[in-house]
Amino acid sequence: MTLELTDLEACFEGVVPSIISTADADGIPNISYLSHVVMVDDRHVALSNQFFAKTAANIRLNPQATLLLVDGRNGLQFRLALVFAYALEEGPLFEHTSLQLDASSAQVGMTGIMKLRNLDVFRVTKIEPIRSPVETTESLAPKRNRLAGVARIVEAIAAETEADRIVDVMLESIRTEFCFEHALLLQFYEERNQLVTIGSLGFQPSGIGSDVPLGEGVIGAAAASGRLVKVSDMSRVRRFGAAIRDSALSENRTRSIPLPGMPDAMSQIAVPLVAGGTVRGVLFLESRERRAFTAEDEVALSIVARQAAVALALGEKLSLETGSHRVAPAEHSASEQMIRVVHHSFDDSVFVDGDYVIKGIAGRLLVSMLEQHLANGTLEFTNREIRLDAALKLPEFKDNLETRLLLLRRRLDEKQLPIRLVRLGRGRIGIRIEGRLRLRKDMA
Repeated sequence: MTLELTDLEACFEGVVPSIISTADADGIPNISYLSHVVMVDDRHVALSNQFFAKTAANIRLNPQATLLLVDGRNGLQFRLALVFAYALEEGPLFEHTSLQLDASSAQVGMTGIMKLRNLDVFRVTKIEPIRSPVETTESLAPKRNRLAGVARIVEAIAAETEADRIVDVMLESIRTEFCFEHALLLQFYEERNQLVTIGSLGFQPSGIGSDVPLGEGVIGAAAASGRLVKVSDMSRVRRFGAAIRDSALSENRTRSIPLPGMPDAMSQIAVPLVAGGTVRGVLFLESRERRAFTAEDEVALSIVARQAAVALALGEKLSLETGSHRVAPAEHSASEQMIRVVHHSFDDSVFVDGDYVIKGIAGRLLVSMLEQHLANGTLEFTNREIRLDAALKLPEFKDNLETRLLLLRRRLDEKQLPIRLVRLGRGRIGIRIEGRLRLRKDMA
């Protein structure tokens, strides 16, 4: 059987380093390990050029090379005969490879050091398997109909118009259709230049409210570039944020919620949510399996992420309307329990009975509702009224009010506090306070 490059898909995941052999004009050989080999099309591969000056020099003198690829699933090896075609210093392929390299570098504390200089593109003239002295058993993943699964997920997301349902339906559908058990959905908030977790699957604690700076790690890189970022073997790199999570101080002291993660994760993928040409968030998944996310998964998750981005954007617009159907809010509790709320104005952080809840615009939203309740007993609010409140200082463009309310509601629920938010229908939100409220504003 004649082998094609597409048959070697698993060899391009970077699980096992590849080896390139070149020779100078006098035939003196040189061998180097490669961190990234990319399949360009069915006849070409691209090799990353970072530190290998001797390899690069040899190629310019003698354009022929031999490449050894290893299948990360089963150890099968393949020898490719190459002829140098051209070099790339820009363009989509160069940018994609550079992004993957930058993300991997950040994982090991080498941000900006392993910089991609250029990509050397080679024409493949021959592919031959290398017989192993050890018998190997190929591990075949079960056939999965990703196209049918994507269709069902997209249909489920399109049926929803409220942010909480869109988020929950997407994550749960990823679990049932794709069998991925750990995922996060993060919304991008421009005023903070951060991504904030608004949806969580499979993590305890959930990490709702945790944030990632734009451009940091695989999540931040996906958001900054608008491109998918994937790591297929975490044993080769130190996981993003692990040291931070392992040594994290309490939320109360840091006003920071740790990003959840699997200590034994082997694969990660971050998929940007793009709508109208704008990155609105990132879908992030982890797995304990090496090479858990295939090229087919990349396409499937990208389609799901784009549908979610469009649905969330539509939900924001619909929330400007106030639905005719309304769920009656609960009556104010007659409990005599004292609820002590402290608001720190310098970062708009809010503490309830000594527990840190949230900060930023979501913190201002909560305090505004509590102030209105103390002033006139208000228990119900509309999105339109909230948006007209100049004191909240909502962003004029793309305020993401629905996802901010979702974030706040889920944080209050997760903390099991005597203050809760409830959905009362489209464009309506209610507040439940189970006790006597005391609000102190710290202006320092």
